[in-house]
Amino acid sequence: MGMEINLEEIEKQESSPFVERFEEFFNLEYKKEIEKIIEFYPDKKSLVIDFKILEKFDPILADELLDNPDAVFESASVAIQEINIPSLNVDEFKPYIRFSNLPKDKIINIKDVGSQHLGKLICVEGLVRQITDVLPKLQTAVWKCKRCGNIYKTLQEKQRIIMPNMCECHSREFDLVEEKSLFVDYQKIQIQEPLEKLKGNEQAVYIDAYVSDDLVNLVSAGDTTAFVGVLRLIPPQKDKKTIYGRFIDVNHLEETQKDFDKIAVSKEDIEKIKRLSQEEDIYEKLTASIAPAIYGHDIVKESIVLQLFGGVQKNLPNNQKIRGNVHILLIGDPGCGKSQLLQATGNIAPKSIYISGKTTSGVGLTASAVKDEFGEGGWTLKAGALVLASGGICMADELDKMDPNDRSALHEAMEQGMISVAKAGIVSRFKSDTSMLAAANPKFSRFDKFQPFLEQINLPASLISRFDLFFMIRDVLDRTQDINIATHILETHRSGERLRQASKTGKALSIEEKEKIDKITKPQIDSELLKKYISFARQKCFPVLVEEAMQRIIDFYVGLRDQGRNDGNYAATARQLEGLVRLSEASAKVRLKDFVELDDAERAINLVKRSLEETVTDPETGKIDIDIVTSGLTQSKQNAISIILKIIKDAMAQGIDMVPIEQVIAEGIEKGLDETKIVNAIEDLEKKGEIYKPRLHFLKPTKKH
Repeated sequence: MGMEINLEEIEKQESSPFVERFEEFFNLEYKKEIEKIIEFYPDKKSLVIDFKILEKFDPILADELLDNPDAVFESASVAIQEINIPSLNVDEFKPYIRFSNLPKDKIINIKDVGSQHLGKLICVEGLVRQITDVLPKLQTAVWKCKRCGNIYKTLQEKQRIIMPNMCECHSREFDLVEEKSLFVDYQKIQIQEPLEKLKGNEQAVYIDAYVSDDLVNLVSAGDTTAFVGVLRLIPPQKDKKTIYGRFIDVNHLEETQKDFDKIAVSKEDIEKIKRLSQEEDIYEKLTASIAPAIYGHDIVKESIVLQLFGGVQKNLPNNQKIRGNVHILLIGDPGCGKSQLLQATGNIAPKSIYISGKTTSGVGLTASAVKDEFGEGGWTLKAGALVLASGGICMADELDKMDPNDRSALHEAMEQGMISVAKAGIVSRFKSDTSMLAAANPKFSRFDKFQPFLEQINLPASLISRFDLFFMIRDVLDRTQDINIATHILETHRSGERLRQASKTGKALSIEEKEKIDKITKPQIDSELLKKYISFARQKCFPVLVEEAMQRIIDFYVGLRDQGRNDGNYAATARQLEGLVRLSEASAKVRLKDFVELDDAERAINLVKRSLEETVTDPETGKIDIDIVTSGLTQSKQNAISIILKIIKDAMAQGIDMVPIEQVIAEGIEKGLDETKIVNAIEDLEKKGEIYKPRLHFLKPTKKH
């Protein structure tokens, strides 16, 4: 009863010139694939067509698809239903026709998407930043006239709802018949430009993508994905009547590689990289290419080189993973160039994010649950820095200034390479396979060489222990070094001044001047080539430990443990052992080798030894003591605390109500402790809540003792 608006018939008539060509194309190229879809229909609903196969079959049809995709989509949908397949026993066979592998000139950077692409089929690649829940979207609406009961049907192809204009009875009031209307699953995705495509201080550009039906829930926040679809308009807001929004109506999507990935490496580049990798002084050249404007810090720069190349991630049976990321912590006096080292690394790393102290929140680091218009008023998960930088490096400056509650999010991300989120009823896990290069300052601005380093920085021991290498960058009062640093800084400034002068006044540089400036300011390996070198090594090189290298690492590790056994402390733990392996693998990657050899193990051992000697040496004993990192206390301090606590408990066992501090100090001196160490131990026990002062100059254990 009543009339029905049927837009499908109109579109079929308009698109009919291409139907016959598609029928022929399907019969010749995709018959078997269509038969498979029919077998599993409706569980499997999509036929994915390779654009290059279509272009080879009919270049005119392929061009029309790019310029007028809606008409061609409809033609393909009509044609596939006309294919004569004997096994076709479904009531209504309407699969989706999806297109992949678009030509390179149709793969558009998000920042370059403009009005010229409206209504065209394009491909954009981006990082999934925000994603909504799956929501029902009205596809075909069935309306009932409120006055006479006539039924009307309208296709909903735009963002605003389409209703019948007027009923036969001249009424304009209709009710939606929900049970007879057709709904499809629908999801909104916000994507941003991949980090590796950004240069300098460029801001990442965002665009929304809408997916439906069998394309929902295929990607997660943090994934790098290629979206093929038609660029469409969103109706303008009331106060901006001529300004339209835009979105990509997705036809096909596929997750792309998520590592230090899409750096284009040509055959010429590969030849250059291979030649570089065979040079004798390659490690020195790479080290000199990290922040050449900063004087010295060669051991730190060498460590950063190995961090950029990274170890090998292992995927063992039962979904067990061992991370290949190297984490480095720099703690240093002010003005030693820590921030510049971090920024220089960010400029070299093919994929990187820079964050800093107080300006970074916990949800900005990991992921946030957001309730906003993007999620149609519902909750959505938004990826943070560690998720977006997955497969790359995160530079965290002023780590000690970060709020402790926010900083705690780093623990799982650094060790497990995952971030678990449970917010607003949403429980999810994100991949954060991210290397961390962090910098922090001492509590009291400068280091005291007579105090353990951990006591001088505002970071928990549990977080510091997750770093493979930690370096103290000290401002040393050495006259010769001061002259060298001052000369280097002033020469760098003068080079910058001369370049600026030449560009603004036209005073050309002489050949000698240019050579001198290049020697001071230019890295030995061009930064673009270095990016490609790192990317190529990470994608193509997966070295394996040889027996000789394994034995050298074992000998070094057991030697450290033996030292600890002899002194009653822990000079190394399994984390140092795994760090040695990762650094050895990175060293082998620099030379593009298939095996981790003895030289690589020696290089890793040298770095770990320097790191331990600088940062976890007990000032009292001069011995390496990893307990400084793992517990925050040196072994000698632990011993003093244990002795003092035993003295107090033994005194209480004799029936007294509280122990005089003078008695504790006297007994401690008898046992070989000096008075300062005893007073410090009493303070530590009070902080831990092991003892308290019931009266002035008296001590007593807490009830648990």
